[in-house]
Amino acid sequence: MKKLFLLVVSLVLSASFAANLRAEEISGATIFEENCAACHNGNVPKAPHQIVFRMSAPESILETLNNGVMQAQAEHLSLAERTAVAEYLSGQQIGHNVSVATKMCSMPLKLVAGGDQVASWGMGLKNDRYRSAAQTKLTRANIGDLKLRWAFAYPGASRARSQPAVYGDVIFVGSQDGTVYALDLASGCAYWTFKAKAEVRSAISIDPTADGARLYFGDFKGNVYGVDAQGGDLIWSSSLDDHTNVTITGSPRLYKDRLYVPMSSSEWATAADPNYACCTFRGGVAAFDTATGKMVWKSHVIQEEPKPTGEKNPLGVSFLAPSGAPVWNSPTIDEKRGVLYVGTGEAYTSPAAKTSDSVVAFRLSDGAFMWAKQLLAGDAWNMSCFIGSTFNCPSENGPDLDIGAPPVLVQSADKGDILVVGQKSGAVYGLDPDDQGRVVWKQKLGRGGFAGGVHWGMAAHGAVVYAPIADTGFGEEQPEEPFPGVFAVDAFTGERLWYTRAEEDCPEGSKPACDPGVSAAISVTDEVVVAGAYDGLLRVYDRASGAEIWRYQTSRAFETVSGGMGHGGSIESDGPVLTQGMILVNSGYMFGSRLPGNVLLAFSVDQ
Repeated sequence: MKKLFLLVVSLVLSASFAANLRAEEISGATIFEENCAACHNGNVPKAPHQIVFRMSAPESILETLNNGVMQAQAEHLSLAERTAVAEYLSGQQIGHNVSVATKMCSMPLKLVAGGDQVASWGMGLKNDRYRSAAQTKLTRANIGDLKLRWAFAYPGASRARSQPAVYGDVIFVGSQDGTVYALDLASGCAYWTFKAKAEVRSAISIDPTADGARLYFGDFKGNVYGVDAQGGDLIWSSSLDDHTNVTITGSPRLYKDRLYVPMSSSEWATAADPNYACCTFRGGVAAFDTATGKMVWKSHVIQEEPKPTGEKNPLGVSFLAPSGAPVWNSPTIDEKRGVLYVGTGEAYTSPAAKTSDSVVAFRLSDGAFMWAKQLLAGDAWNMSCFIGSTFNCPSENGPDLDIGAPPVLVQSADKGDILVVGQKSGAVYGLDPDDQGRVVWKQKLGRGGFAGGVHWGMAAHGAVVYAPIADTGFGEEQPEEPFPGVFAVDAFTGERLWYTRAEEDCPEGSKPACDPGVSAAISVTDEVVVAGAYDGLLRVYDRASGAEIWRYQTSRAFETVSGGMGHGGSIESDGPVLTQGMILVNSGYMFGSRLPGNVLLAFSVDQ
């Protein structure tokens, strides 16, 4: 433990070893061992294991060190040293395997109104991720005809997590390097590209106009964009202007003439630095005028501003509270009540915020805080806890059980309205939207954990909710049995209707990164449910019984539309998109020791 402690301190404080190396003596292996191995050789479950970097492009590793979640930990290293680490981990030189240029379409884009649209992450204001068979043209009878139509590779990426949006025959999707693509649905060629300032993780919202459409999205640095869908030209750009560590992970929600943008952050990682005064970020939502990009209002889920608690870490650096409660999910719109709902994550400092791990309601018109229902109290955690440091780890030390998936609004003419909420604890709740989120029912589906339970998104149709359960167990020692797979529950009572276990199907040599857990959001149409898993399997289930009726292993190499090769990996975060007899799904996600990859796959029942 003492050795681990010293290595961790070296990670965030010591630059002397690397700084004294002459350029010709820089060793990526040595720098990794001195600065990174304590976390990335299995001691920190959420840190990608060293083995998975061998499957990544050096450019993507370098981007993470330069501008991504590891920027704070790598800032004491020179660019040459960061480059050496990236090349050592990947086993490749920067620029050695230059990606094949994106294949551009031979004809210019012509947007045609009236076709099928998948214009948001939740596939509707209620975040139910339901689309009718008339829209998807996918049924139990034709699912067996699904075949891969094309594969598109995101250049140099180690993850693919921006859920595709569809407008007629065109796909709009973001990528790890910040490029947004307009792709032809039938062939995968690109009509145009747009370069954002940072990674575009979220889905793109489509706003049809009289003469075409506008696209709205955010990036990892908290920038928000309005772009012309016809030619990819920038209309406006704005910023959350909230915190140095603010990020946009959950997809912005378009409703009428406003874009509602959720605020999460990377301060949970910055807190690993013992010299950092932890913490000051507060999750929230900001509303932007879609015509001008001007911010209309911004509200935080934690109403009080963080203040010194009087406690200090061993270096004498003050703690501040309350903080944290990031919003990882896309807002749910309740038109009837004029409010939006979001779920929040853990607090970063002690005492844990009263709105951490909560469902929070804001008024649509002006962002006024309406109510909050906390589903787990006392959850305070940051990366300092994970690396075994006592400097900035709050006394609660977890359990890190976010509400990462958006609340699903289920409305019934006979039974009324209910909010169904899933949590990483493995519990799913039914809340009363007319009574301050009062808990109507609670059902424990999985054992839960920081990598368990419900992660990114449930689906609903009628009075039934479909809940994906991760329950990976990677890096956690738990006596309880895991329940990876998909559950169907009654939205108004919580009664379990069926459960189908996801059995492991790991490609050779993929351990420990491979796991059967279903973490990504899932999608539903009239007769089938579609879900992807950590091990790369894409599955289709019968909606009535839960029986598996089709599967495809995406964790493999693919020849892409550009003529080069891409590779799939874990299916994580964003979910499958069902449209016009096709399923679109991203494959590849390195974070959290998962299987990296860089492909968007298009399956079709009509070849």
